[in-house]
Amino acid sequence: MLRPIRTLAAAAAAIALVSACNSASTGGTSAGGPGGGPGNTRGVSADSIKVGGIVSMTTASGYSKKDTDLGARARYLRANAEGGVNGRTIEYLGAEDDGQDPAKNMAAARKLVQQDKVFAVSPMSSVTFSGADFLEQEKVPTFGWGTLPSFCGPKYIYGFNGCLVPTAGGTLNQTWPEGIGRILGGAQGRSVAVIANDSDAGKFGIRTFQQGFTSAGFKVSYAKASVPGTAVPSDWSAYVKEILSSNDGKAPDAVVSVMQTPNNIGLFTALKRSGYKGLLSDPTDYDPGLLAQDATRQALDGIHVLLQFQPFESDDPKMAQFKADIKAAAGGKDVPLNMHMMTGYMSADLFVSIAQKAGKDLTVESFQAAAQNFSDTGTLVGDRALPKGQKDSFGCGALVQLKNGAYEVSVPFKCYEPIPFK
Repeated sequence: MLRPIRTLAAAAAAIALVSACNSASTGGTSAGGPGGGPGNTRGVSADSIKVGGIVSMTTASGYSKKDTDLGARARYLRANAEGGVNGRTIEYLGAEDDGQDPAKNMAAARKLVQQDKVFAVSPMSSVTFSGADFLEQEKVPTFGWGTLPSFCGPKYIYGFNGCLVPTAGGTLNQTWPEGIGRILGGAQGRSVAVIANDSDAGKFGIRTFQQGFTSAGFKVSYAKASVPGTAVPSDWSAYVKEILSSNDGKAPDAVVSVMQTPNNIGLFTALKRSGYKGLLSDPTDYDPGLLAQDATRQALDGIHVLLQFQPFESDDPKMAQFKADIKAAAGGKDVPLNMHMMTGYMSADLFVSIAQKAGKDLTVESFQAAAQNFSDTGTLVGDRALPKGQKDSFGCGALVQLKNGAYEVSVPFKCYEPIPFK
């Protein structure tokens, strides 16, 4: 049976015990080295597989990815209801809250492996992933949204829609540039400004999207990771002034924000008040919960949001299954859907799909062997393939626009040919 989500206080207390010994291991491994040695079955018993998550549930800005945990829980509940994975139920411990803090991210990773003895970490959703090297060293299959470099290249870490921040030799997903070009009637002669937080994720976002928009035919008139990542600016005037004069003294045709909701609200509100009439877009504000407050709804009205999965408005049978699973995990209640739920759900779905293929004799080794020859089609993130996805994006996505208090599909879900990353 799935355990309830830990409270913040309990998580904090558990983190304090990271270095403590835990004699209640369910695995059959030794503690002598990374992964526990050959034939690693850490977290696997005759009838269960232990899995945990790491999610930024609380942050200094107030932004929360807490529903990532609900999405994962929904997928694991369905897997268990269908008989588990090759006869084993998934014992989901819930997600540790890293508070978007690198130290807490590392502490959460250590706790899950050293104290809780999990077989896998799924989901991992944060803008920081300082625990990546530790999880890789300990041979812990880890699944999340591949928006950080740590999801691109390591052997044991997987993005549910592939690698979105590749190194040289990888590819870039072109959904955003191609979609915005479609809305604007073409990219030729059009300009775009890209802005991000001053963080590792922000800097990589600027680098990748600058190349992607340029390759699509846009003029990138502004590309800076300059907004503080620790607190939302109270005054956006300096950023707005720079952006609105970036296109040879004129405003760009589109402004793309690679930031989280509180920053997007501040930036877009300031741009609108300045009289900006161009296209505004971001990758985070697909959340019906944001529509509950008039001020938030007005700030985000007209924004085109990038999705890397089927929109909730889709009539795909798999979307109907997703909605039913979320409702079941929420105790039968109809809850507003958001992209964090999808992040958790599809992270869990990829883990379950690979574990199923690994067979009854589940070890880290058999899991990795299954992953190295894994593929399927027609999922909510398109066609999946590994190990391709550890270097490249799966290349699919859509755009939705918030319009008059509701989301509408502005560019339907489609898979685009990725471009080489330089």
